[in-house]
Amino acid sequence: MANSPARIQKVLSEQGILSRRKAEEAVAQGRVTVNGRPCKIGQPVDPRRDIITLDGQRLEFERNRQSVVLMLHKPRGVVTTTSDEKGRKNVMDLLANYPQRVYPVGRLDMQSEGLLLLTNDGELANRIMHPRSHLGKTYRITVRSLVTEEQMVDLSTGVSLDGRPTLPAKVHVLSSEPGRSVLQLTIFEGRNRQVRRMCEAVGLEVARLRRTSVGPIKLGMLPPGQYRELTPAELSALRGALTKAENRSDTPMKKSPLRKRGPRSHDTGR
Repeated sequence: MANSPARIQKVLSEQGILSRRKAEEAVAQGRVTVNGRPCKIGQPVDPRRDIITLDGQRLEFERNRQSVVLMLHKPRGVVTTTSDEKGRKNVMDLLANYPQRVYPVGRLDMQSEGLLLLTNDGELANRIMHPRSHLGKTYRITVRSLVTEEQMVDLSTGVSLDGRPTLPAKVHVLSSEPGRSVLQLTIFEGRNRQVRRMCEAVGLEVARLRRTSVGPIKLGMLPPGQYRELTPAELSALRGALTKAENRSDTPMKKSPLRKRGPRSHDTGR
């Protein structure tokens, strides 16, 4: 832990208590106090001396905390939360025996599976999730139809979600047979349920969706429900990819203009 005061949202983020954005929201909502008084965004705090609470609970800060990053093969039917008000199984249930407190980096929806990163390093998590990183995330998608050339072009050049186009993506057909295709799709942003919604926007019904990589980190043969720590080489590769992506983002990524589509044929091989 740093010996000098730091901004309250940075302290909460670096300790893995909240992401930077969630920390700022909590401070703005008056849920965080320092020495009994509501604090402000950017307020310097010293965790060694100040009494800091979140939602009325005093926070305990770890000294000399070692940064860890895990990869988890999230199975279908598990929610990406640290707790669930509906009592559903969540990803933290799969890490019940892990000795350190970690938090998911981003999300996979309940019916999606595959690679999920978890960490206690709030700063690293913020870098991975920040829009400027444009860190590629690759998915293996099974859809219930043949895929047309038009649909491939639409996915790769961008479709409109929430009134704005998605960034250009990379898409390949891995296999195809009547009534079924398997695609590999790499996206460079992280909107809510983006991959499913992109497929829906071009008329493809998703039967199965599995994330296989985040930047240079690959799921490999890790079984569903299992986790492991990233190796030093993997951590170095991840940090290097983030630095490269952040430097590249200083020149804004161009968005391809959306193609104007005419009436879609109903003969899509379903």
